[in-house]
Amino acid sequence: MKSLVTGANGFVGSAVTRCLLAAGHEVRCLIRPESDRRNLDGLPVEISEGDLRDIASLKRAISNCENLFHLAADYRLWVPNPETMYDINVKGTQALILAAAEAGMSRIIYTSSVATLGLNYDGNPANEETPSSLDAMIGHYKRSKFIAEQVVRHLTNKHKLPLVIVNPSTPIGPRDIKPTPTGRIVVDTLRGRMPAYMNTGLNIAHVDDIAQGHLLAYMHGRPGERYILGGENMNLLQILQTIDEIVVKKIKRINIPVTLIFPIAWIMEKIAIITNVEPRVSIDSIRMAQKKMFFSSEKAIRELGYQYRSSTEAIKDAITWFQNNGYCGRYINSPARKNSLV
Repeated sequence: MKSLVTGANGFVGSAVTRCLLAAGHEVRCLIRPESDRRNLDGLPVEISEGDLRDIASLKRAISNCENLFHLAADYRLWVPNPETMYDINVKGTQALILAAAEAGMSRIIYTSSVATLGLNYDGNPANEETPSSLDAMIGHYKRSKFIAEQVVRHLTNKHKLPLVIVNPSTPIGPRDIKPTPTGRIVVDTLRGRMPAYMNTGLNIAHVDDIAQGHLLAYMHGRPGERYILGGENMNLLQILQTIDEIVVKKIKRINIPVTLIFPIAWIMEKIAIITNVEPRVSIDSIRMAQKKMFFSSEKAIRELGYQYRSSTEAIKDAITWFQNNGYCGRYINSPARKNSLV
């Protein structure tokens, strides 16, 4: 069987690609002509160049494929031109799903995000049924993914599609080449650039567990349903201390109120407008940090057989990969971050 994977060169996409290959799938990868392909080096995959904004390229990529794993998205917490993000995440997703429906694909896995889900303000983990709304979405990335998921759900119901939605939490692990915002936390901590922390929290999951969750959703997921693919809930301080313990360092850190970071984020965004390089800290990222993004994967565990390893193991694998690939001697903020599709 042949499966099309969009965003296959990205962090999660490349992990899903490896997982599918190990399960015996033939894999065709839809990636942009200018994309970084290092994560696909040495893999026996077919490359189909295209763009979510180019319908003809989508139809070419889908041709003769039985399954679709749609992971590609414009993932940036700051964007100079929001329209591009909506064109890719919403309109591009709609065009791709419609093309898949027209082709009669036997299975479609759409990768959404926990960013589209509601949060419990008492700190208890949220699940797939926790209420959410567009008004509660902070920033264009969350808003675009929320709208895209609503579009996908509508198309699934209208056309009776064999489509399953997965909502990964915060991935961490090897092959985070950009790196992602969470990967940057790891790199900055390793380089001694995290002397302070905010009172926020994330759900940390090994990228390979999330990839396995995609395969399980393909095998066992119920059409029209969505499944959180997560791991352990951790405060930011716990994440930093775990990194310290792994590399055998003891660092005292201070807790900085979120309100004190807003002026810094404002200045960084002004600089970013001039340089057109994503700022290290954005106003939206600080607004998000005011909430603890804790989630439960109980539904995926119960219905899919999903499992996740400890956050310590996930962080350790990320550290090893960053160290082995030279990230600890330099900070990566390459032009590729200007328009990242994962």
